[in-house]
Order: sequence, then C-alpha cells, then structure tokens
Amino acid sequence: MLQVVQAFDRAPIAEIDTDDRDSIESKLAAATSVFRNRHEWLKPHQRIEILRRLAAAIESRIERFATLIAREGGKPLRDAIVEVERAVDGVRNAADELRNFAGREIPMGLTALSTDRWAFTVKEPIGVVAAISAFNHPLNLIVHQVVPAIATGCPIIVKPAPETPLSCIEFVRLVHESGLEEPWCQTAILSDVVLAEKLVTDARVSFFSFIGSARVGWYLHGKLAHGTRSALEHGGAAPAIIDESADIGSIIEPLVRGGYYHSGQVCVSTQRIFIHRNIRGEFIPRFIERVAALRVGDPLLNKTEVGPLIRPRDADRVIGLIQDATGKGAILTIGGDRLSNTTVTPAVLVDTPREAKVSSEEIFGPVTCITEFDKLEEVIQAANDVPFAFQASIFAQDIDVALSVAERLDASAVMVNDHTAFRTDWMPFAGRRQSGYGVGGIPWTMRDMTQEKMIVLRRPQQHPRVLD
Repeated sequence: MLQVVQAFDRAPIAEIDTDDRDSIESKLAAATSVFRNRHEWLKPHQRIEILRRLAAAIESRIERFATLIAREGGKPLRDAIVEVERAVDGVRNAADELRNFAGREIPMGLTALSTDRWAFTVKEPIGVVAAISAFNHPLNLIVHQVVPAIATGCPIIVKPAPETPLSCIEFVRLVHESGLEEPWCQTAILSDVVLAEKLVTDARVSFFSFIGSARVGWYLHGKLAHGTRSALEHGGAAPAIIDESADIGSIIEPLVRGGYYHSGQVCVSTQRIFIHRNIRGEFIPRFIERVAALRVGDPLLNKTEVGPLIRPRDADRVIGLIQDATGKGAILTIGGDRLSNTTVTPAVLVDTPREAKVSSEEIFGPVTCITEFDKLEEVIQAANDVPFAFQASIFAQDIDVALSVAERLDASAVMVNDHTAFRTDWMPFAGRRQSGYGVGGIPWTMRDMTQEKMIVLRRPQQHPRVLD
C-alpha cells in the first residue's frame, strides 16, 4: 500500500494499492496486444472525440482537481487552478493538432533514376509508451505525457510520482470514461524502483518519457532496450541577467514570480540573478521588499502565494544549501526559516560566490541568488558556466543588448523582459546538456511518439491508355 499525505502538514489523504511484478507484466502485455492489432486502432476522428470529451470532463472538475493538487503537491490553490485550466487547454491542443498532423511528399524526378515515381510519408504511432512523471505539476505533466500518446494512437503506461498519484489516477479514470479502453491508457502505481526500471527498460516499450531528476533520468536512459526512443526533462539553474538599461519598476514582479512560484519547485525556476553594478543599489532593496511580502503557508488558503516543499527532506536539503552558501561568503538577506517540516520561508542570497553549491546546482526551492556584474561578456560566461542549459532571461530596454545576450546565452529558450519559468503548453520545451534530451510541448511530443513510413509508387513507363 502507498500512503498519500498532504505536503503541507503531512496529514494522511489516502492509501492506494501498488502494482507488483505480475501486474506490470499484465499491463505491458495488454498494451502490446492492442497495439499489434492494427485493425482495432482508433481513427483520428475517434481520438479527437475522446480528447474533446476528456477536456470537457476535466473542465467540469476544476475545483476538485485544484484541491487535489494543493493537498498532495502543496501548490497554492490559486496556482493549482491555473494548472487545471492549462491541462484542459493542453488536451484541446492535442485534438486540434491532429487536423494538421500528417506526412509529406518526397520530391522525385530530381535524377534520371528517380523518374516515374511518386513518394510520400505517413505518420504511424511508435508503439507502447512508458512514462515516469514528477510531483511538481501532478496533473499538467501527466497531460503532457499521456495526451500526445492518446492523440497519436500509442498505448501508454504512466507512473506518477509516489507523492502525488491521486491527480493522475483521477485523470486516467476520466480518460476511460471519455471512451478510451483501459489497455490504451494504464497507470503504474509503484514504490519499488526496481519495478519502475523493469517497466521502462522492457523491450516491448518503444518510447520512454521521463520528467524528474537528471540522476535518475540519465541512469534509466542508459538502460533502455535497443531501439527505444526517449525524452528526458530534468532541471537546471536558470539565469536571469539584468542589464543597466532595464526598467527596475517593471521587472520586480516577474522575477519574484519566476523565483518563488510553487516554492521554486520548477525545472526552469529563476535561480541565479545577475544584476549590473550601476543599478544594484536600486534593485536589491525593492526585490527583497517584495519577497518579504509573499504570503507563505497552507496551500489550501486562497491568500497563500508560497506553499511547502514536497517532503521534509527537501526542506532539509534547501536549508543545507543556504548554509553552504553563507558559509562560503554569501549574505542571507531574508528568509531561510523553517515554518514547518516542509515549509521554508522565501530566501534571498546576495553576493553568492561561484564556489557555493547554489551557484551551479539546482536548488529546487524558494531561494534566489543575486550576484553583481560589470561587463556583459563576463556575466554571459558565468551564466553559461554550469552543467545545465534550459531557459534563461535577459532584462533590458536596450534592444541591441537584449538580442546580443539572447544570442549568446546557452539556453533552449531565452525570455526577454520576462522570467525564466514562462511557458505555454504548445511551445517547444527542452533542456540541453544535463538538463534533458528531446523536445517537450504537446505538438512536439506528438512528433516524437510517431514515426514516418515512406511509400514509393512507381508508374509504368508506357503511357496510359487514353479513354474516349
């Protein structure tokens, strides 16, 4: 049995049954069986209908899902509502994408050898998908993994994070109620890492989708069966560079949002803030003042802006990172106090040295680090000088500076005058280097979950008979 507790106060929510080895084998066999029976594959219009019913079902339960997310995941209720609304839009996005999801013509006749031929590609589902998800967006991340599989016709077995399985279970129940038979979408409730590894490394799995830590993701990536494709979404230490031309009044709010949304438990959370020396004196006090005003506490209260971390050991880890930084010379200007087993007050570290762990490792907690710079060349090098590369920001009113920095930052996406955690569900979302592998985002994942088959028609060389 798996006990699910509230992230904020560790109060029990539910106990749910876990899958064993026989259950995982049965689910893999069922998924493989339905995929191999091509005559039973759902047509695109049937998949669109299922997805539309699913979107409507989630939309009718926004409050229920938001409460689940706030309780099991600790996300403040106001942000949990936004997550559910994004999930609804994501399901619709996949249904809409199918209208233009097609192969293409391959030009022939470009050489003498290729004359009298016509070639085109069609998209086919890649096969059985195994997905491992993370706790920080317990509904929307599941949508990003499951819905592309439904849209493209791939059977999927999804394993939610053990801390946040309830949103996933409820979502999959609605998938079945919307008309998709169970073998096409199944959950794997696992607390045993050996069984999780068995699931994703099974030779019957054609695609592995992973959202979580780099250590686990890369380990499993190296264990995949030959031919299995994968998409890995890990984390980073996102940099935000503030040029001296930036409008201080307009950047405080997005930077606070980017750094402390969901207590910093976001893979592209704004972590390293680089401020130009000439505006340091104006920026830092205003930033600290706004962070101090953040309302911290029970995520089920409408007023709460920053909730708990997911587990007590994560609060231990974040406080340990703060202590490491201050021990190496950083100044803790505010926060870092423990309000409960899982709740740490939003912290701001100033003048964080390069050798501090928070300067190069992902914090995944409510902490930002401010460091001043003088020359753009130096700060770009410092921003890039970490093992991760995901999203980044440049704040500048000088368009030449903004574009120059955006071009030179090692990132998959650069936000200009916005925080690093900005994302829409239809845009490409990808980590570089240790931050990930492949491209996320619903339309992009749909491409990954399909493979193209080329068909070449050869015309007879004689002219066809002319009909009267």
